[in-house]
Amino acid sequence: MKKIAILGSTGSIGSQALDIIAKNRDAFSASVLSCSRQIDKLRRQIEEFHPELVITEKEQDARILAREYPKLQVEFGEAGLIQAASQKWDMVLNSLMGIRGLLPTYYGLKAGNSIAFANKETLVAGGELIMETVKKTGSRLLPVDSEHSAIFQCLQGNKGKAVRRIYLTASGGPFRGFSLEELKQVTPQQALRHPKWSMGSKITIDSATMMNKGLEVIEAKWLFDVDLETIQVVIHPQSIIHSAVEYWDGSVIAQMGRPDMRIPISYAFSYPDRLENHYDSLDLFSEGANLTFEPPDTDVFKTIPMACEACCRGGSYPAVLNGANEALVPMFLEGKIRFTDIQDILERVLETHKPQYNLDLEGIMEADRQARVAAATLSMR
Repeated sequence: MKKIAILGSTGSIGSQALDIIAKNRDAFSASVLSCSRQIDKLRRQIEEFHPELVITEKEQDARILAREYPKLQVEFGEAGLIQAASQKWDMVLNSLMGIRGLLPTYYGLKAGNSIAFANKETLVAGGELIMETVKKTGSRLLPVDSEHSAIFQCLQGNKGKAVRRIYLTASGGPFRGFSLEELKQVTPQQALRHPKWSMGSKITIDSATMMNKGLEVIEAKWLFDVDLETIQVVIHPQSIIHSAVEYWDGSVIAQMGRPDMRIPISYAFSYPDRLENHYDSLDLFSEGANLTFEPPDTDVFKTIPMACEACCRGGSYPAVLNGANEALVPMFLEGKIRFTDIQDILERVLETHKPQYNLDLEGIMEADRQARVAAATLSMR
């Protein structure tokens, strides 16, 4: 039985991971659970899955749970997450939101754990450091993002073979076809209504601005060790093909399926095998009957070329891009800035940034901090 530590168990990815574990109790156990604020939901998960260790964000919540469950080890905060990731488990699922996922991933890899990650910010901000750690430790880093899981699956059996192009698909979000003027009128309520995927608010807004896809380009560059020029973003509104790989001989291998995150999660959990799932299957005669593809409108959605430029410049630029975006999304949701201000302020943050190179963990986190300060300052002008 695989012992799995789930960092972010009350979020969308973590909840779906627990659904898989619940249906495969002979194969997996949820040994670690963690949450930020949804303590009542965490209690229900504790009652159902009986973990060995639980982590909360606040010390007060940890103390309450420790009194309620005296036989359960309860920790809190960043130190608790690092401690959980550093212990020996068969797998650590990192579904934490944002830069919070970087340190647990790093220390989990250093401990030799296999990491299944839905935390793209880890590779955006610290790609060079993380991949160096993977090489040094021989630890396994398995993608859970649907697009990167698809690419990973398409590469199976072709290790070392020449890749001509990676097609990274995107639904286009709720505002595909909008003009810049139309985007200026977008409300948080509109932006939170994704046409295909059910996700948390941060990633849903990132999908609407297309920043999610920009971050995923950087993630793919590090994870699959390819040049940025090899990665082509493709708008595919049906979200049936989750990504594809073209080889030098002209063959294109695509991974298809319904938009259900339980599929890439289960593949990461069971790799190199596959679990038998009984979720609704893709019906090619209806859902797959009309598949369309188009290039992204980078004149309107500037975040994709912005992310590529930050990646090309390297050093602290990607960490700054990510940190500023993480600061700006809540400002938009709170009505403090317009939808289009997100990409406009990001552009100005990058223009004024003084880069640092050869960053260690401390340098990455400092770049993130500076980016948040810069974003907040520029948002008030």
